[in-house]
Amino acid sequence: MKLLMVCLGNICRSPLAEGALRARLAQARLDWVEVDSAGTGGWHAGEPPDRRSIAIAAEAGVDIRDQRARKLRAADFERFDWLLCADRSVLRDVRAMAPASAVATGTTSAQAALLLEWAGQGAGLEVPDPYTGTQEDFRRVWRMVDAAAEAIVRRIAAGEAVAR
Repeated sequence: MKLLMVCLGNICRSPLAEGALRARLAQARLDWVEVDSAGTGGWHAGEPPDRRSIAIAAEAGVDIRDQRARKLRAADFERFDWLLCADRSVLRDVRAMAPASAVATGTTSAQAALLLEWAGQGAGLEVPDPYTGTQEDFRRVWRMVDAAAEAIVRRIAAGEAVAR
């Protein structure tokens, strides 16, 4: 199974979600699951996560310093089973970015969904963007994505998560 966490710039929410999920998967010894993250925008491509994201993840014992921001690519729609989006705006952008030829022929294998909803945290729930917020806003986002990561690991371990 291959999961891609997606947010706007790939420096706050999706790196935290990737880090939380990698840590939870490692604890559960589910090393066959592949996780990555990307943004719908490329403004921060090549940059590490926001320093506040790095600090909050470190508080939980998760090191995300080596992650680098990247923009969602057409190839991601073939490589990943699920593109898990932070909010509705990102989900809409992801769907609009799907290669037209793949959509027309039905050959795109990735499915897109809201991260928290897919994790069973609640219908329509979104991860708020903490970029212009406080350290506590980043902490709140960490709690949300870590709870989602824990739920995703339970789904995978129980055989409930569907790959392509």
